[in-house]
Amino acid sequence: MAARRVIAVVDGRTICDELIVADRFWSRLVGLQFRRSLATGQGLLLTPCSSIHTCFMRFAIDLIWLDETQQVVELSPNIAPWRFVIPTRSARAVLELPAGSSLPAVGEQLAVV
Repeated sequence: MAARRVIAVVDGRTICDELIVADRFWSRLVGLQFRRSLATGQGLLLTPCSSIHTCFMRFAIDLIWLDETQQVVELSPNIAPWRFVIPTRSARAVLELPAGSSLPAVGEQLAVV
């Protein structure tokens, strides 16, 4: 099976080359905890998700909060380990990327392909 990725709908640019989807209880619970790093181009999509924490993580991440249509509703760049983040109420999922990733703009439509 080919790896899934995330693209910006308007221009087709790649946001995430190698997407991991956490859409079940256990995969969402574990998330990125205890990993040593997240490689450039990798990302974790937590869905559904209304908040996150970076407890037990060893590296900073960028967060792209998405609504139910996968439109970007909020960005939380460079979240350090041992932090808690609660986004706007309209967020239904979050894409976690390595800190320093090229982030889309709020309002952009994303797609998983």
